[in-house]
Amino acid sequence: MASRIFALIIWAAVAASLAYWGLRWLARPTGVPANATPVSLDSGAQGDLRRLLAGPVKASAPAVDPSATSALASRLKLLGVVAPRHEGDAGGVALLSIDGKPPKAIRVGGVIDGDMVLKSLTQHGASIGTADGPATTTLDLPLLPPPPTGALPPVSGFSTSDNNLPHGPGGMPPPEASR
Repeated sequence: MASRIFALIIWAAVAASLAYWGLRWLARPTGVPANATPVSLDSGAQGDLRRLLAGPVKASAPAVDPSATSALASRLKLLGVVAPRHEGDAGGVALLSIDGKPPKAIRVGGVIDGDMVLKSLTQHGASIGTADGPATTTLDLPLLPPPPTGALPPVSGFSTSDNNLPHGPGGMPPPEASR
């Protein structure tokens, strides 16, 4: 009897699958909307391809204004660093807050503000400078607060005398307490 029910379930699944795929295959496809326009490949690349493939144009190095870098350093707060394990490795991300706004994750080489970029990372800090100049500002992570110390307050209503030992199921004291 169980084999007949199992066979019925299998054949019902096969019939449902055939009905589904048959209706999908025989259904008419939807038409293209009247306002659709065909894509033309002729208008894809218009411009100077040498400029596209050559990379950014290097400008002469601007003079670094020390007051601008110190003003930027006062506006920035370094909240976290994901630095590479070894100093020579490239990559890493710094979590920076600018002007008290929500922090942003910035990769090494990413623009922080204006022409200032994240130059490099260490395990405890970040170096910031202009895109084509040396690092002019170094931010360090704040030190962690000291761990809290002290004693826990005593639990009220509990004493360590034998009279107040917790009882097991059925109101009986545990075996260790009865000896």
